[in-house]
Amino acid sequence: MSADIPDIDPLDGLRAPQDPGCDVFLTGTVFLDIIFTGLDSAPVRGTESWARGMGSSPGGVANMATALARLGLRTSLAAAFGDDHYGEYCWDALEQGEGIDLSLSHTVRGWHSPVTVSMAYEGERTMVSHGHEAPPPPAFDPTGAPASPRCPPRARAAIASLAPGRSEPWVAEAAGQGAAVFADVGWDETGRWDLGALTDLEHCQAFLPNAEEAMRYTRTDCPRAAAHALAERVPLAVVTLGAEGAYAVDAASGTTAEVPAIAVEALDPTGAGDVFVAGFVTGTLANWPLADRLAFAGLTAALSVQEFGGSLSAPGWAEIAAWWQRIRTLTGQDPAALQRYAFLQDLLPAAARPWPLRRAVPTIGFRP
Repeated sequence: MSADIPDIDPLDGLRAPQDPGCDVFLTGTVFLDIIFTGLDSAPVRGTESWARGMGSSPGGVANMATALARLGLRTSLAAAFGDDHYGEYCWDALEQGEGIDLSLSHTVRGWHSPVTVSMAYEGERTMVSHGHEAPPPPAFDPTGAPASPRCPPRARAAIASLAPGRSEPWVAEAAGQGAAVFADVGWDETGRWDLGALTDLEHCQAFLPNAEEAMRYTRTDCPRAAAHALAERVPLAVVTLGAEGAYAVDAASGTTAEVPAIAVEALDPTGAGDVFVAGFVTGTLANWPLADRLAFAGLTAALSVQEFGGSLSAPGWAEIAAWWQRIRTLTGQDPAALQRYAFLQDLLPAAARPWPLRRAVPTIGFRP
């Protein structure tokens, strides 16, 4: 959080003494991301390409965790970390740098950190990854005591990544403890696109696929029709439409909302989907209207693609405040488009720094 922007708690006024200490719980694999920037084109076979820039940051599930924490949500991450320098760096960056609770995470002796090398060029990315599945954490330490705190903890919300034919017991447990489970999904490599194979969907409060995934799972040829079909299976269906924005259906109230995307120059789309989900979760936990949630999620995603790197590019309130301050001073703005984001006025203080803001890009090796 910038020193120029006071800490903003999006749930201020909603918290009660009996509430969980954790706002959002998530689990998954943390990668070390190494991002090469300033490439004019894709590397050519048999040649060496020089990048004009490079950065490194925690990636994988850390992208989502960082995006949530930067929006002021108390975030708890359960993940395995390698006992190498990469793992140490990622742990420190997440716990000390972002304020993420890692009490449910653990370091695995003799296991090296998964690594992804990402090359950004022409608004797209190419990635190469390497890693091995981490062994499960021990249930008990050498003294016979439980090795780690209860997982999942009580939380307002949890983030799950669904996969066909795979069920994660913690998802049902989190939902049973009162957490609202928000889920996304990846590409179905089997090609079956069987919605019934997403067994944990029944425990989810919200499902957020992209348009192609939504249409394939529902056998529809329109993303909006797909959203309505998904709303028959989950209380809240949100379908991202890429450059067209997003469309959502609230099955309980019958409310629908559609918000167009903000046109920006995209430098690197890495982690934009995670940032969108984090923005939508923030608005949902804060009880904002559905259209405001979509607008906020789209805004945070748009801000993220203007920077390089997954977790590095996740915006905080300083970036959001600077954008809102600047956009209102530009001439020729559509009043209706500005009104769509008027809800920010009551959330944000005046930004003390001018747009654009740039985050430092850390590189492993430097020491204070």
